[in-house]
Amino acid sequence: MKKKPLVVANWKATKTIKETIEWVKRTKPKLEEMVYLEVVVCPSFTSLPFVASLFKDTSIKVGAQNVSHWPDGPYTGEVTAAMIDGLADYCIVGHSERRRKFGETNEEVNSKINHLSQFKIKSVVCISNLDEANALWSVKDKITVVAYEPLFAIGTDKPDTPENAKKMSTLIKKALGEKIKVIYGGSVDPGNVANFTNQPEIDGVLPGRASWEPENFLNLLDSIRLNSS
Repeated sequence: MKKKPLVVANWKATKTIKETIEWVKRTKPKLEEMVYLEVVVCPSFTSLPFVASLFKDTSIKVGAQNVSHWPDGPYTGEVTAAMIDGLADYCIVGHSERRRKFGETNEEVNSKINHLSQFKIKSVVCISNLDEANALWSVKDKITVVAYEPLFAIGTDKPDTPENAKKMSTLIKKALGEKIKVIYGGSVDPGNVANFTNQPEIDGVLPGRASWEPENFLNLLDSIRLNSS
């Protein structure tokens, strides 16, 4: 393969600690063999310390699903960048569910990126359109990964076309810089994942539901290898 695709598994609000440990137990041996991929597992905050410990000293990276746009202080219930330092290599920022359901703004997204960069935690910044991409201009040098996730494709089993995802990836890199990795998210599954990762302009994928069950996730990763161009 010409590139090493980045796969960021977003568990969303699923899995107890017991279920988390079982998921890692069933996937860890095979994940460690998949040297052709860079895999990031993003559990809930309650499972984050367990996943970080279980994947310690492996090539598997760990990510958080969110972070506070505030620093440490009187913000009850918030989890700051300082709190996930040492646990997370990556952090998902600005997911469409947070923008739509929790009213997260572009300004808050940028603040999160700034806080994460202070601890060298890599941001995976989710956007659904070029307006949201352009809003990242002031922090573009602190961004490692941008995930293009069209709203119509989130949890609908109706992914974007590989051709349009390729076009959007090109436009995002033009707006923010060629050094940024652009991955695709939105109804990714084992049957369609290679259609996206085979596009030279797309650097990986952000699966949600397809990462929740161990066998399904491993099948998705295998599909990238078996169907690579």
